Amino acid sequence: MFKELEMICKVYENESYAYDETPKPVAPKPAEFVVVKPSNSQEVSEILKFANSKRIPVFIRGGGTGLSGGAVPTRRGILISTEKMKEIEIDKKNRFAICQVGVTLEELSRTAERHGLSFPPRPGAESATVGGMIATNAGGVRALKFGVMRNYVLGLEVVLPNGEIINLGGKTLKNSSGYSLLHLMVGSEGTLGVITKAIIRLLPPLKEMSMLAIPFKKTEDALNFAIEASLYTTPMAIEFMEKKAVEIGEKVSGKRWVKKEGEAHILAIFEHEEEAEEVAEIALKFDPVDVFVPSPKEQRDLLELRGNIYVGLKNMIIEILDVCVPPAEIGKYLKRSEELALKYGIQLITYGHLGDGNLHQHPLIYEDWQKSYPKFRRELLKLAIDHGGVISGEHGIGVVKKEEFREFYPKQYNLMKEIKKVFDPNGILNPDKIF
Repeated sequence: MFKELEMICKVYENESYAYDETPKPVAPKPAEFVVVKPSNSQEVSEILKFANSKRIPVFIRGGGTGLSGGAVPTRRGILISTEKMKEIEIDKKNRFAICQVGVTLEELSRTAERHGLSFPPRPGAESATVGGMIATNAGGVRALKFGVMRNYVLGLEVVLPNGEIINLGGKTLKNSSGYSLLHLMVGSEGTLGVITKAIIRLLPPLKEMSMLAIPFKKTEDALNFAIEASLYTTPMAIEFMEKKAVEIGEKVSGKRWVKKEGEAHILAIFEHEEEAEEVAEIALKFDPVDVFVPSPKEQRDLLELRGNIYVGLKNMIIEILDVCVPPAEIGKYLKRSEELALKYGIQLITYGHLGDGNLHQHPLIYEDWQKSYPKFRRELLKLAIDHGGVISGEHGIGVVKKEEFREFYPKQYNLMKEIKKVFDPNGILNPDKIF
């Protein structure tokens, strides 16, 4: 099977492509696969024509930073790595980038900045690729003010499973021309087509960033502060960390949080200094331990601390749960999730994007976790739905949440399966993901 593929393109074998960043306890086991590294949509087209004719599964991999097993080859097949698809062009007058999907977040941001523009969202690790971020509709720290990937995708070049190349959307901000097949591709996790090129909306340069670091004595006060602050201004981010998460970030980064007193800690980020000043006054109404205004160097240290929490946890956890609930429901959800964890004897480390309701909860590995954890997990995800939320805010369904997705969203699940059949009747694209 794979020898015939070598007549179309160069074939590689590399075990490093067998995994992404999904925590090992829940990561899917890879099957036998070969790697191909196309440079453009035409080469992708030839690969898919071959695979579709032979009914060979095809998996698509960007930067390998995913956390739901979405890029792992779970059946004997072909893995398309987008690492050679690096072309990028900036249209400054119209404020967008035209780029191939192997371009990383860092490359997109730096290229935009060199042209006097910006790509404000931070929807993933700097090594995450445009294609991967679009495929999972990634969000990240700055989603509160700047939105998620869906808000920046104007157009896509997509190769369908039969090898046909289509263009969706275009170069305009508005488009009311029929069904939005463009947005159907965003968040489709590689199950409908292979995205090869994107037109990405850019914005004017960001102003100098301002920040507040605020420890609160009680979690309830921190949550009420975030709701109140968001009524008066739109911060770039309001990040929440419980005390245990702060201590882990300190240990890994070597940096120090402003004060460890209190059970809830807020890192609020603003585009304008006057916004930070206004929110600092609001914070004083909610009994904080103190309100700190970090210097530029301290800002970098605090961001490094926040960014290293997962690094310190990754070998201790079963998985990363990324539910998203309406911000006003976070307090009730956190209280009930802590009660649920206590019931099962599970330790949860929680932090996340408080401003948009997207929480990252890390259950720590415990003895014989395989016996009781699946039941706890199901109850926790159902709890998010009961509070008006969703089971994944930014990581995607992938392999790890597909059973709960089928159970909790039966009508949507069946509709999506029918859509999948229209695009991919032979079921070759990213099998075992979502469905």
